[in-house]
Amino acid sequence: MDSTGVDGGGGGVRAEEPERSHVVELVAATEVSDSASEDQITPLLTQSDKPKLSIFTVSYPRRKTNKDQIARLIETETSPFTQFVIWVWGGSRYSGMLSMVLSSSIYFLMEILLDIGSAQAIPLFEIAFTRCVIISILSYMWLRRSGEPIFGPANVRNLLVSRALTGCISLLAFIYCIQRLPMSQAMILSFTTPIMASIAARFILHENLKLAELAGIGFSFFGVLFILGAPIGIQGVSGVHGLGHVFAVLIGLLSSLAGGISYCLIRAASKASDQPVGTIFAFGLLSSPVAAICMITSQEFVIPSLYSSILMIVLSILAFFAELFLSRALQLEKTSKVANIQYIEVALFELWGMGSLRVVMSFGRLVGCILVFVSAFCTIYFGPEKEME
Repeated sequence: MDSTGVDGGGGGVRAEEPERSHVVELVAATEVSDSASEDQITPLLTQSDKPKLSIFTVSYPRRKTNKDQIARLIETETSPFTQFVIWVWGGSRYSGMLSMVLSSSIYFLMEILLDIGSAQAIPLFEIAFTRCVIISILSYMWLRRSGEPIFGPANVRNLLVSRALTGCISLLAFIYCIQRLPMSQAMILSFTTPIMASIAARFILHENLKLAELAGIGFSFFGVLFILGAPIGIQGVSGVHGLGHVFAVLIGLLSSLAGGISYCLIRAASKASDQPVGTIFAFGLLSSPVAAICMITSQEFVIPSLYSSILMIVLSILAFFAELFLSRALQLEKTSKVANIQYIEVALFELWGMGSLRVVMSFGRLVGCILVFVSAFCTIYFGPEKEME
């Protein structure tokens, strides 16, 4: 080819000798065909491969979560119950207090099952052993499924061990107390745990205990006194029976104090690891062998019937979820706020007893329920702390 030229249209390059020349056309593509784009570009996720959302996948730190993103993910679920649980778990700024409401409601359901599902008498240490074993199994499965370390991160293991020790002491002391004291007195002592937790949080977690929060816990506790009866009286202080009664009361206070400290350790460990289930597993792992030793050494083993076995298993599963939402509530909110809402368990059970005619309705019981509910609703109404923790 001797010489070349470009025509004015810019559509091609042409040679002067026809026998030895050829035409090369440059075509500018302005659009990509639909068929090519469909063949070359395929969706990464099909409709059936959309990720499922559960409380295993929701980010644990509530205050760092993008609420719009959570709302969009919740919309992909079809089950209203699943949406509700996820919303309570981490989809609201009130999730901490709502988790405590759900925990207390589960404990209330357990009380109903115990009340209407009467079965054979099972020793308390045998019940505690069964419950701790099932709690340990369920929490282990939870940690494995969520991909979290079984024994927690290295920086929180001391907190987990301390939480397990205090929780175990509180459990053993409560069982001793409930065996030695009337049920109403043992329950009143156990409901001093929220007071102990609020006071302990002031020294252990350096939480500010406001006057309004202290008043709310006081109103709730007085409501419990109205519901369960008069304050504990030490009868027959002189004599062996009186000294044994005093000792049982002191053990009950020890149980409440250990339980209050355990609440603070749950909150500290859950916030440090962003995982509330680790505290439950640590407690179950230590309490199971301790309860087994106490069961063997102090009481006879009773082989439960099929009905009693099913009831114990169901109650143990419910206890796991109650502890789960309790730990989640302590992870998200101040100890004093969560502890105050815990009192609604006894008020709900009292209202159910009066409604089912199992408990005689009285003015004192109604006043107690009103005090508890008003105090809890005020705590929820004023909401969580404004500062970002």
